[in-house]
Amino acid sequence: MTYEQLVSFLNISIASIAEQPITIGDILLVPTFLIIGFFLTKWSVKIITHRLTTKNTDPNIIHLLQRVFYVVAITIIVITTLDVINVPITAFAFLSGAIAIGFGFGAQNIINNFISGWILMWERPIRIGDFLEVEDAKGIVEQINTRSTRIKRVDGVHLLIPNSKLIENTVINWTLVDSLMRSTVRVGVAYGTSAKKVSELILQATTEQSRILTDPKPLVVFEDFGDNALIFEVNFWMKSNVEGGLRVMRSNIRFRLDELFEEHNIIVAFPQRDVHLDGSITILNKD
Repeated sequence: MTYEQLVSFLNISIASIAEQPITIGDILLVPTFLIIGFFLTKWSVKIITHRLTTKNTDPNIIHLLQRVFYVVAITIIVITTLDVINVPITAFAFLSGAIAIGFGFGAQNIINNFISGWILMWERPIRIGDFLEVEDAKGIVEQINTRSTRIKRVDGVHLLIPNSKLIENTVINWTLVDSLMRSTVRVGVAYGTSAKKVSELILQATTEQSRILTDPKPLVVFEDFGDNALIFEVNFWMKSNVEGGLRVMRSNIRFRLDELFEEHNIIVAFPQRDVHLDGSITILNKD
C-alpha cells in the first residue's frame, strides 16, 4: 500500500457527529492519545510523589494531590482528544445529560461513596495512619480511595469499608487530634494488707515504665472493698498509635507488680467461700 492509498484509507468517513465527519484515522487516533496521555499522567504523578515524599510531606496531602491531578489530567486528555478529531464538546451535551440522569438513578451508592471519598480526603477527619474503630473492627487506615477506604485490622486482615459508611456512621478515631491514650490496670489484694503500701507499689510499677507520661502523672485509686479483695486501680497516659501498645504496657505493669508483690509478701486475692454445715457429720465405716 502506497502512502497516498494509506492517507486515502485513513480519510474514509465512517460516522458523523454534529455534522463533523469521523474518519478511520480519527478512530485510530483516539486510543493513541489516550495511551500516551495515560503514561504521561502516571509518569508525572510518580515524579511529583517522589519530590513531595523527599520533603517529608504529609502522606494525606500527597494522596489528595494525586487524586486531583488524575482528575484534571483525564479531563484535559478527553478535551484534547475531542478537539484533535474536530468533535465539539457541545455535541455530547444532550447525550451526557441523559447518561448522567440514568447513571444517577442506577448508581446512587457509587456516587455517594465517590463524593464521600472526596470529603474524607478534603476535610481529613480520617487520615492515612489513623487508628479507627468502626463497629466491631479496629485497624489502621492504609489507603483512602474514591470508593472505599482500606483498613488493616489488628489481626492483619484488610478491610474495604465504603466511604459513605465512614461519613454517615459513628467512627471512633483514636488518633484524630493526637496519639495520647489512657488505660487502666486493676488488681485486688487480700484483706489485711496495708492499703498505703499497695498503693506505693502500684505507683512504682507504673512510673518505672519509660513510655508512660509523667504529665498527667499516673493516679492510683483505692477503688472498693470487694467481696474477696481490696480493689485498686491505676490510671495512666501514654503515646501509642495502636491499641496493641496499651495492651503491652498493661502487661508490663502486671509483670512488675507480680515481682513487687512477691518481694513484699503481698498476696493477690482470689475468690473464697465459707461453707457452713447445719447438724452433725456422720462418717460411715466401709468395713
